[in-house]
Amino acid sequence: GIAIGNARLYETARQRERWIEGAAAVTTALLTGESAEDALMTVAEQARILADAAAGVILQPTPEGGMEIVTASTTEDPGELVGTTIRPGSAVLVHLLGGEPVFIEDSSTDPRMTTPVRSRFGPSMMLPLRSGGRLIGTLALPRRRGADPYSAVDRLLASQFASQAALALVLADARHDRERLAVFEDRDRIARDLHDLVVQRLFATEMMLESTRRRAGGSSEEDELLGRAVDELDSTIQEVRTTIFALQQPPAEAPTTFRGRVLRETGGAGVLLGFQPSVRFTGAVDTLVEEPEARKLLAALRGALAAAHRRSAVGRIQVDVGVGDEGAWLRVEDDGTPPTTVTWP
Repeated sequence: GIAIGNARLYETARQRERWIEGAAAVTTALLTGESAEDALMTVAEQARILADAAAGVILQPTPEGGMEIVTASTTEDPGELVGTTIRPGSAVLVHLLGGEPVFIEDSSTDPRMTTPVRSRFGPSMMLPLRSGGRLIGTLALPRRRGADPYSAVDRLLASQFASQAALALVLADARHDRERLAVFEDRDRIARDLHDLVVQRLFATEMMLESTRRRAGGSSEEDELLGRAVDELDSTIQEVRTTIFALQQPPAEAPTTFRGRVLRETGGAGVLLGFQPSVRFTGAVDTLVEEPEARKLLAALRGALAAAHRRSAVGRIQVDVGVGDEGAWLRVEDDGTPPTTVTWP
């Protein structure tokens, strides 16, 4: 009896050690910069292995007040699990939203389980991922029908793992926010430097050349060269201002301004083309271009960029967008063989 008792104590100690090592591995993985989706999958997969469960799933609250499976780790196809929802008002949700774990002896017969996949599983644990009063989601660990039920030690260790994983998820999310903030601050600094230093100097140089051109009174060839230099500087200023605007836009969010939507279209086309089209704006396009006209112009821009992608030997595309007394206009010119120019309207 003493030998059997010692063996059980040793097995419990080994089991506790495995859960602690698993929690440490999850924390390390989450703090190395994984995306939100990869972080949730790491938690679900590690918990499934440690609990010897048939599946490890993460549920997150829905706007309607229920919960939906957003991540599933299983040895079989997880497709039918992802997207499964627990309806609002379920008895299970009352406990989970209150931060209490739910332990189920048999998912297929327990009346509290209402999901259509419950018939596949037997014993199950549903553990809230909660940290600092914030409910991130729920970790569910169902076993196959007929499998051994979870012991009191299993439940205790899994609950401690869920608490540690929730804290790691919160820390990883905070770290990601700090990195995004650092990127935004750096982009703002670059945009300010471009505006305050580069654009002002280019504009001053353009004014000096224009003044020299007026006073020189030289030959027509010299006048033409100075005029071309002024035009090139003006074009460069427009492109630098476009770059400044792009730097001031959050990279992960869909742009809401017309100028931002144009840059999104050209940026997406640049991935396929292998180079970024050059974009210039003329006039107050963000305030003067109405939505119906904006949609038509963007459609024409997409068509012109798609046509340029299908043509061979295109290595440069110039996109000009402007607005005047007669409305918005678009000009897309490439250097293909032969060169093609698309104008709208």
